[in-house]
Amino acid sequence: MIVKPDPDRLAATASAAAREGKLPPVEMWNPPFCGDIDMRIARDGTWFYLGTPIGRAPLVRLFSTILKREGARYFLVTPVEKVGITVEDVPFVAVDFERTGEGAGQVLTFVTNVGDRVAAGPDHPIRVTRDAVTGEPAPYVHVRSGLEARIDRKSFYRLVEIGTTEAHEGADWFGLRSGGAFFPVIPAAELP
Repeated sequence: MIVKPDPDRLAATASAAAREGKLPPVEMWNPPFCGDIDMRIARDGTWFYLGTPIGRAPLVRLFSTILKREGARYFLVTPVEKVGITVEDVPFVAVDFERTGEGAGQVLTFVTNVGDRVAAGPDHPIRVTRDAVTGEPAPYVHVRSGLEARIDRKSFYRLVEIGTTEAHEGADWFGLRSGGAFFPVIPAAELP
């Protein structure tokens, strides 16, 4: 079922929270489901409404703050309504990162396409999946409440340059250190 959302209410809810300098407490909201809307987040992080890209970055940012994941589905929520949207991969793209510290004290802080900043660590793990056919890696970092960002290619190449090999679960792995945690990328035996 396709329903027309109340974009003014969605934006107003997100704007009110933004003025307070925090994200809306979407994890506490469980309003009735109002149906699906024709909104899609493409793999490259572009948001579409009715098949047209949403060109206003502040509006995309506002919508991103009221995004909620339940199982494999994604919703935009306010205290009074919940509408389903389509997400092709994950909702965000990590477009850059900053490295501070070294060795065990190193911290990798990622910036997403919607302006979130997240320091990878135990609460914000990095994970890498590999395509079963091509073996191509797909790296991700947890942003908030089950929402992830796919790490873009240029950032991943930079991460590989600062990776390290460590023992992990009984084997040597090439991976990344951040926030006191080690995130395995590929078994060291598979390195070229």
